[in-house]
Amino acid sequence: MSCDFLALAQPGVQKLSPYVPGKPVDELARELDLDPASIVKLASNENPLGPSPKALEAIRGELTELTRYPDGNGFELKSRLAARCGVQINQVTLGNGSNDILDLVARAYLAPGLNAVFSQYAFAVYPISTQAVGAQGKVVPAKDHGHDLEAMLATIDENTRVVFIANPNNPTGTWFGPDALERFLARVPGNVLVVLDEAYIEFAEGDELPDGLKYLARYDNLLVSRTFSKAYGLAALRVGYALSSAQIADVLNRVRQPFNVNSLALSAACAALDDADYLAHSRQLNDVGMAQLEAGLRELGLSWIPSKGNFIAVDFGRDTAAINQALLRAGVIVRPVAGYGMPNFLRVSIGLPAENARFLDALAKVLSA
Repeated sequence: MSCDFLALAQPGVQKLSPYVPGKPVDELARELDLDPASIVKLASNENPLGPSPKALEAIRGELTELTRYPDGNGFELKSRLAARCGVQINQVTLGNGSNDILDLVARAYLAPGLNAVFSQYAFAVYPISTQAVGAQGKVVPAKDHGHDLEAMLATIDENTRVVFIANPNNPTGTWFGPDALERFLARVPGNVLVVLDEAYIEFAEGDELPDGLKYLARYDNLLVSRTFSKAYGLAALRVGYALSSAQIADVLNRVRQPFNVNSLALSAACAALDDADYLAHSRQLNDVGMAQLEAGLRELGLSWIPSKGNFIAVDFGRDTAAINQALLRAGVIVRPVAGYGMPNFLRVSIGLPAENARFLDALAKVLSA
């Protein structure tokens, strides 16, 4: 007798759909019989520079130790992060990407009968992690495609344990400034954990965005989540981190899986963290690429959501499914965001100048066909 194992799963999991990442180059090549070398991927907000040479060198130095388990405490990386970020080492939690941090928060602080608050058009992992533990996700309507922090405050109730906010936000690229964050943190109840997801913070300069680290000493209920996947170019190695009070970090480490960050990732992240030239080059390339895409989209008569990330959400004013398929046939991979409730948009990552030009040329041909 067969069994319905979906029905046996807990109710929150039954209602979930698997996360759909950007289409891999090899998958598109197989589907359409294309040369992988001819495909441009601008779908997953990856750093087009490739990894830091210092990170590659560090990885090579670790290869002979692959028979050994990694340092389960990640002492060297945590030490460097603590020194860089001005916190104590016991305030740092390492994750298998920042996604892992978000999931640790949900496992530690959410349960049936409790809820998490997050914005419409926010990162898909927030509802996934919330529902997976049987908690309720309270979705607050977006304001100009970004966070309505006042409405989010009003949505918090006695059963709220976590508020997820992203700055900049993915997939919209929207952001809020220091004054808005200050007002928000000052009014959130002290027993509600605020997760400030800063996966794209390194692409901002000066005072464009608030630095979450500056608020940690004043707000015990704040956790700042960051990653090495974007500006640091280590997406394949999956290494992220959280900065919080020592007590929150201790709680997260109680549910963190042993050896959740591998040795190659730990070593590469340490090296990338010290490569200031690489980070500056990444930021400069992103600024130039953003301007290139904006100019090209303007020539095509298209609009977009202003972004402080390494991507841009383009508004086509109609369902983009056919446009996306035509771009795929042209060997250009971008990111549909209909799953976020934005069927009229495509999210485009900033690539190298030639990659950006290839996208704009392909898009012009698709729109004129």
